[in-house]
Amino acid sequence: MFMHRRDFIRIAALAGLGLGLNSSQALAQLAMLSPVEPAPADDVRMRDYFEKMRNFEKAHPDDVYVDAEELPVLHACSQRLGLVEAVMGYGFFHLLSFDDALICSRNYERVGAFTKPEIGFMEKIFYQDARVYGFLGDKPLKNLTHSVPRNEVVRIASTGNFLHRGDSFEAYQKIRKSVGNRVVLTSGVRGIMKQFRLFLNKAAQNNGNLSVASRQVAPPGYSYHGFNDFDVGQPGFGDLNFTERFTTTDAYRRMADLGYLNLRYPRDNMLGVRYEPWHIMVSDA
Repeated sequence: MFMHRRDFIRIAALAGLGLGLNSSQALAQLAMLSPVEPAPADDVRMRDYFEKMRNFEKAHPDDVYVDAEELPVLHACSQRLGLVEAVMGYGFFHLLSFDDALICSRNYERVGAFTKPEIGFMEKIFYQDARVYGFLGDKPLKNLTHSVPRNEVVRIASTGNFLHRGDSFEAYQKIRKSVGNRVVLTSGVRGIMKQFRLFLNKAAQNNGNLSVASRQVAPPGYSYHGFNDFDVGQPGFGDLNFTERFTTTDAYRRMADLGYLNLRYPRDNMLGVRYEPWHIMVSDA
């Protein structure tokens, strides 16, 4: 079980559970309440929600953490995934499945096999309903052992990233044709293990705070990078491409002018995720 700092998460209260609505629909309805006569409790909850999204890196009183006894397991998983990535290589790691990662860990002494507690912890993270800790998006990948067929992706030169053939690759090619070298692919296909690495790293950096992690990185299974989405940035802008400062770049302005910024997580979205102006939504699962 995960440890709650309050008995009920206010974001989950907004999710409309048991009312026949999915979480984003319920929150969207709540956001449309009349500004003239808002329900006081709901008004407070909405302000609380947007405060969290705008201060996504900050711990909030009702954030959800891993249990104290599982914190060492979280750190062990994060470290071992880093070793797997080092052995398999940055590019190939994007496509690595759960089963392949287990095989790699057993076959390379420098990595060491994932332990039963580590495997159990990753299984729990994957199958836990992410609404518990505040992530309100859909889950396009529902199978922990999902793998990315190699014949369905294409490697993008000089980026270390892959894109799915079809809509995703065509959308990127269209952007590049219009914007040119001012825009570059910063993240494409992410398999289950790549998403685990990003999410668990963020949780480990924040003392096991799953809510802080999920406001910045979709939990494994919930990322549309596993389906069709991709991230773009401006060459030479580095990690700032993954901040709001990306909106000050020529690449962003050019894409905005051309109508290419169909964002998965726009500002003030109702999915429990920070604003991501770099994350291009291609299509839903």
